[in-house]
Amino acid sequence: MEFVSKSLEDTRAWATDFAKTLRAPVTVALHGDLGMGKSEIARQIIRTLRGDDTVVPSPTFTIVQNYDGISHFDLYRVEDASELVEIGLPYAIDNDITLIEWPDIASDILPNNTIHIYISEYGDGRKIVIK
Repeated sequence: MEFVSKSLEDTRAWATDFAKTLRAPVTVALHGDLGMGKSEIARQIIRTLRGDDTVVPSPTFTIVQNYDGISHFDLYRVEDASELVEIGLPYAIDNDITLIEWPDIASDILPNNTIHIYISEYGDGRKIVIK
């Protein structure tokens, strides 16, 4: 499935619709270069499922943020896959709606049914591909 977003509003609307399809346990791996919108998609999924007033900081420095059954991981700064157990990724995968930015380091433990979302530049907007 592919979607072309021409604006941040398009991306948020798409993420809202996508969020409504998610039921725990499910893992969503967000792929894309810096600035492609991974955090914005995760933020909109969380707000859709937990309320528009939910404060959703980027987990870049904390690595993980939890929102009552939704776990949002940013693995950009994780250097060794052995750290994944310490930060609770396997538990989240088994129990939560798990959103993972920079998921490559976790590829060995991602479930086979992980939803992979690839975000890339596309003209003046973004192309979002789900596999």
